[in-house]
Amino acid sequence: MKELCLGIESTAHTWGVGIIDFEGNVYSLINDTFIPEKGGLHPALVREQHMANFKEIINKALLEANISIKDISLIAFSQSPGLGPILKIGALIARMLSQLLNIPIVGINHCIAHIEIGRLMCKVKDPLTLYVSGGNTIVSAYESSRYQIFGETLDLAVGNMIDSFARDAGLQHPGGPKIEKLALESKNYIQLPYVVKGMDLSFSGLYTAAKYLLQSDEYDKKYNLNDVAYSLQETAFAMLTEVTERALAHTEKKEVLLTGGVAANKRLQSMIEYISKEHNARFEVVPLRYAGDNGAMIAWTGVLRYQAEDGHNISDTIIKPKKRMDQISIPWRF
Repeated sequence: MKELCLGIESTAHTWGVGIIDFEGNVYSLINDTFIPEKGGLHPALVREQHMANFKEIINKALLEANISIKDISLIAFSQSPGLGPILKIGALIARMLSQLLNIPIVGINHCIAHIEIGRLMCKVKDPLTLYVSGGNTIVSAYESSRYQIFGETLDLAVGNMIDSFARDAGLQHPGGPKIEKLALESKNYIQLPYVVKGMDLSFSGLYTAAKYLLQSDEYDKKYNLNDVAYSLQETAFAMLTEVTERALAHTEKKEVLLTGGVAANKRLQSMIEYISKEHNARFEVVPLRYAGDNGAMIAWTGVLRYQAEDGHNISDTIIKPKKRMDQISIPWRF
């Protein structure tokens, strides 16, 4: 029997469990996602759902993998960054399993996990990565033993911004796919704030302006929701593309990886692919199954860290909700 790692993802709305072997073969990936009836994420409600469902999701993952919990040799969990009350649930369950089974445990940075699952699935070695999700917007690359950040959002993450606008427009969560579909129905661009500061981005002004368009007297007269969705998406993605291209020119990487939940957007894919070709870089996008938050990415990064430096002491498994990816060494890369 191959050595197996069980990974637990619990940074925000998703309680994800993934099982992967030490060679990178995925045995199972099961997610339970909190979907708010209205408004944004309510940590207390998410925590309640995760607490109620964690056992069932772990059992489903074991069933899909056709193994027993006793076949697991390593536990990995999302330790940073994320919402504190929700991170605590994953850490608690991971510690319990580690101690009950008497197997090692490793805490994983969620952002690094998005990169590592992309490197594994896309078979890329040293990419410049655009990581875009509901909670993060980061341009990064490996340099000097860490994943250095070359650009990031100064306020809202692009996924959060799009979801917030979708809620204002009366669309159900998740908003991203719905905005993408609406945007395909328009070519009527409305000028919106384009804010790039050096290598960083700001989406709050863009969000506010798009929201005001929905409330304007001209709404449904000079433009409609399709036009606003198109303009919002074009502006946000152009900002992301500009920063990514400048980072690519600076780092001279020969591979570009698009990862995170927003990576599923076809328009964003086409824009990043275009600038990659301009710089003679290979472009890859993480497979849809691994684009959003999931336990397989935590499990695989857990394998890499464990093989490089063994397991963590229980005292080192305290959650770190604000820990940045560029503060963490990457001992499995040279």
